[in-house]
Order: sequence, then C-alpha cells, then structure tokens
Amino acid sequence: MNAGPLAPTGFGTAPVAAAPEPARSSDFQALQYDRPFVHDDGAARSLHFTLGELQSRMLTAQPWHLTLDYTRTMMGFLLFNPAPRQIGMIGLGGGSLAKFCYRQLPASQMTVLEINPHVIALRREFQVPDDDARFQVIAADGALYLQTGIPRFDVLLVDGFDHQGQPAALCSQRFYDDCLAALTAGGVLVANLHYDHPDYPLWVDRISRSFGGNAVEILCEEKSNGIVFASRGRVISPRSMSLPESLACLDQAARAQLRAELARIVWQMKNLDNEGAGD
Repeated sequence: MNAGPLAPTGFGTAPVAAAPEPARSSDFQALQYDRPFVHDDGAARSLHFTLGELQSRMLTAQPWHLTLDYTRTMMGFLLFNPAPRQIGMIGLGGGSLAKFCYRQLPASQMTVLEINPHVIALRREFQVPDDDARFQVIAADGALYLQTGIPRFDVLLVDGFDHQGQPAALCSQRFYDDCLAALTAGGVLVANLHYDHPDYPLWVDRISRSFGGNAVEILCEEKSNGIVFASRGRVISPRSMSLPESLACLDQAARAQLRAELARIVWQMKNLDNEGAGD
C-alpha cells in the first residue's frame, strides 16, 4: 500500500504460532479492519483513514504515475534486477506500485498480498488491474503467507503499515528472516519504513541481521520514509549497477520519471561506499 509523508501504509497483523495456510479474509473478519475512504478532487484520487493521513494518491489522468516520492525510491530495485520474473508485494493500498509494475514490466508475474478486505474492495476506484495470468491480489496476512514456504520471489516489496503505524508482524526478526527465505538466489527485499518512528534504527538493524549485513538504507527525498534494499546473494555495490540497463525496459514516460531518482540512489550508495572505505 502507499504512504505519504504523514503516514506510510499497507496492512498486517501479529503472527500466530503456526500457519499451514495463508490467512484469508471473510465477511466476518472484515469487521476487524478499519474502513478507508476515498477523496476525489477531479485531478487526483486519494485513499485515507482520516483526513490528516494520506495513504495513497492517484492522478486520474495517469493512474500508473508514481505520485509519492517513496514509491519512486522503492522502484530502485530495477538497479538490482531490471527484469524480475516473480514480484511479491505486501500491501496494496491504492496500488501505485502494482499498477506501475504491471504496465512497465510485462514479463513479470506479480502477487500482491493485502490483509484489509475494505482496501481490496476499492481496487476498481484506483484502477488496479483485474486478476489475470500474471497478476493476482490475494486477501491474506503477508507475514503468515511468507511462513507457508510457498513464495519464491526475485523482488519482494514490503509497504507494511496501517493507520497506527508499523504493524509488529511486519517488522519482527522472524518476519525479515522469512523475507530472506522467500527470495530466490540474488533476490532483493525492498522495505518501506517510517523514518521518524523511534524504532526505525531497530528495524533497519533487524533487516541487516537477517541478510548478513548485505543491506543498504536510502532516505526518500522528503525524508519521511527510509527504504531499505537487502539482497540474498550478490553483494550490494553501486559498481555493479547500470542506470541505462535499469531503465531500458521502461517506456519513455516511465524512464523520464525514474531516471533522476535511480541516479540519486546510485549516488547515495557511492557516498556510503566512500564513507566505509574511509573508516
């Protein structure tokens, strides 16, 4: 799900001891989830739980456009893998990342996990694609789904927040261990975290611990969110990244939108490398 400066988004609940099957929502279960509302000003449509919290924003004329800065930063996974075969997403929201990837990465299979049935019910209002041979939205608890051992993703995008903040189930050491196990060799985790939360350093440390230190933290331009990239296998290094190759699969409009952000990510990684070399 998407997050503006005031409140990152996505949904999760605390894990239980065992989960032989993914947790799916029902009419009864729907009662325990907050119901979002939609605001439409003609030019843009946004998803909210309260008027003071922006959860997702879509340009009506360009529903696939990545309006919020953190979504563009999360697309930095293209620097690691410009053509992933399997993409997993935890958190649907207004579907900004889902729509962009569906449009720009036609060779990718996509599985989106969203626990809140009220959010899924709004997918048509936000022009989220219907399920088809390569795209599926599953009503499930993302943390429990990973525990089944079913998924094997080349890229796993975790946008795991609700209206109260980061759910405990989606920031535990167990969860990040499960993210590692859910990735293919060389697979990449992309985690959206609320930078101003007091536990932010703890979450970053947990990701780093699960991935054996092979993780890097990139602050978004507005500095309200931090995006952590963590790789299973190949050591993260800007020297192995190619901006032209990362943008090659995109159409002209998408390249224009992402070029500056991907270049900024590479620049930040190079600065981190230089700082490490000076220690």
